[in-house]
Order: sequence, then structure tokens, then C-alpha cells
Amino acid sequence: MDIGITLQRPFTIKLPPHPADYPQRHPNASSAHEQRFRNPFALKSIGDAGHASHLNPHYTFDAFIEGGCNQLAKSAAQAIAKKPGGTSFNPFMVYGGVGLGKTHVVQALGNEIKANFTDKFVLYVSSEQFTTQFIEALRNNSIQDFSHFYLQADLLILDDVQFLAGKEKTQEIFFHIFNHLHQAGKQIVMTSDCPPRELKGLQERLLSRFKWGLTADLQQPDYETRVAIIQNKIEADGISLTEDLVQYIAHSVASNIRELEGVLISLIAHASLNKQKVDLELAKQVLKNIVQNIDTEVSMDYIQKTVAAYYNISLEELKSKSRKRELVTARQVAMYFVKKYTSYSLKSIGHYFGGRDHSTVIHALQAVNDMLDTEPIFKRSVNDLQQII
Repeated sequence: MDIGITLQRPFTIKLPPHPADYPQRHPNASSAHEQRFRNPFALKSIGDAGHASHLNPHYTFDAFIEGGCNQLAKSAAQAIAKKPGGTSFNPFMVYGGVGLGKTHVVQALGNEIKANFTDKFVLYVSSEQFTTQFIEALRNNSIQDFSHFYLQADLLILDDVQFLAGKEKTQEIFFHIFNHLHQAGKQIVMTSDCPPRELKGLQERLLSRFKWGLTADLQQPDYETRVAIIQNKIEADGISLTEDLVQYIAHSVASNIRELEGVLISLIAHASLNKQKVDLELAKQVLKNIVQNIDTEVSMDYIQKTVAAYYNISLEELKSKSRKRELVTARQVAMYFVKKYTSYSLKSIGHYFGGRDHSTVIHALQAVNDMLDTEPIFKRSVNDLQQII
């Protein structure tokens, strides 16, 4: 925070007219002035040879699962990576809720540029680390060194820009750094938890500049994307899960990617440490400890088994392609209850019932509603089932 710093003279930032006035450096070089920002709260790797960018090498575009929820952000980041500073996407801001992949996509952009443009200095820093380093520079009377360091970046990635709110002096130095980098054709990338228009506590002149380029949002991953994320994760870790288990986890964890990965890690840890089989029961146990309100919704599996038992058929017959009347009726009733008691989409319901499409589910729902209105015996059986479910 900026609180607690008293300047003995008016606050001014003396910056040269253009970043080109600074001597050039190799991206991996270390210099004395960078060491001045190394403190217990700042990036330990700033200025260390080979680690100046502070990028996580595991964050790559290949490891980033694309879906409708993040397609624009990923596509824009890939375009920037091919021509950093040379597109109209400058600055590039990615916003979204916690755990949706903001840090992943911007670091993947940084890693791509670092790999393809070895002469470029890529620098990733969180807004909190930026502020901490700035405060340290104020205390040490080394503002020029601080500015010098950041103005050498060819790609500056500032994560969680919303945490600059209320920090007037930090915003002022970032404003000048932003201007000089942008005028020099350097690429600026930022992340935030909300779009620029909703950011509070930031100077208007900063907010207006944030809108110069492209703003892309990350939304909660849809069901299909969550399945793909799980499959990618377990494949990378050499783990095997049944399709039903993958689908159950994907349905149960809909909030964000970080929570989804946390569930997988916990599930694998429980199975390994306790020598348990990774099955549906273990998944339910793990989910209870991680996902809130997991018991508030009846599971797809329970409904299918209950309806199958009521009609004295097997689960396989319920999901089969058979058009026998008794099986069709049971299948339609099961779909009806899944739609009524869960938040599954029509597409997901069809997938769980033998890979059928959403139109089949719509027909099933209509058929059940029609029979409820016209067939008293059928209505009584549905009411009986409803008491059980």
C-alpha cells in the first residue's frame, strides 16, 4: 500500500522522453539496479539470470483448453504472440472471475513470445509486487532505477490490475511507464477481475488508456469444456478415470477451473494415500469437502438407477437404443426427473442417456407431460417415483 509514505518534496517522476534513450540489455542479463527491488515481499527472481521474466513454463497455449468461454481471449493472445506490439490489441486486457484462467492465458502469451523472440525482454509481475517494488524504490530514493527497469520491457504483463485501486502514486508511475511503452510500440498486457468500466479507485486517465486496445472476458467453462479440461489433466498425469466419473465431476464442479483441478488433485491424493479405488463413491466424498452445496442436487446416477429399479430394467437397458415401449417410457420418465431435479442442460442429459441429442430430450419431456395429463395410471406411477427420488 502507499499509506505511510511521506515525501519531503513534491512528488515528481523524471522520465526520459523515450525508452530508446536507455541502454539496451539482453533479456537474461542481471544488473545492479534490479537487485535494489529484491526484498522479502518482492519477486525473488527479478534480475536473476535466466528468470527475469518470472513466467511459469507450464502455462502454455497447448495446455490451455479452448471453449466458447475463453475463445476470444486465447485467439487474441495467440495473434499478439506472433506480432507483439504490432497489432491493434495494445493494450490487451483479460478479465474474469477467480480461477478462470486469466493468469494462464497471459503467461502463455509471454512464454510464446519469449520462445519465438529471444531478443525481447518479457516481464510478468502482479500489481501487488509492482506496488511493493515501487514503495521500496521510494524509500531508497531509486525511482529512476525502478523506471529504467520496467521501461526496458518489450512485453509487460501486469496481473490483477484492480489492486492498484487507491494507490495514487503507484498509479502515477504506472501511467508514465504505460505511456512510454505504448509510444515505443511495446506490448502491454493486463488482467483484471472486471472490465475497465467497472474498475473503481483508478484514475480516469488510466482507465481511458485501458480501453485503447482489446478487452476480452473469460467466463465460467461450460460442461463440454470442463470435460475436456478433466480429460487433459488426467491424461497429462497418467491417470485413468471412467467416462461416468469424468462426467460426474464435470457436472458437479461448474464454478471455475481452479476448483475443478483442485478436486482432481484431492481425488488422486485420497486414492493414493489411502490406497482406495478412484470411483464414484470416493469422488462424492471428496466433493463434499470442496464443493459447497453438493448435496442440494439429486445426482443423475441416482435418478437413473432409481427409475430403472422401479421399472424392473437394467441401467444398460435404460440407456440403450432399444425402442421397446416399456424401455422408452422408463427412459423418458428418467429424463423428465433429471431435467426437473438437476441443472443439467438438454445436451448433457441426452449425452448421459446413450448419446442422444437435445431434440430427443425435448420430445421425452413433452411426452411425459402429455401422459401426465391424459393417463391416470401413468401419473400415479410418476407420483410414486417422485416420492422415492
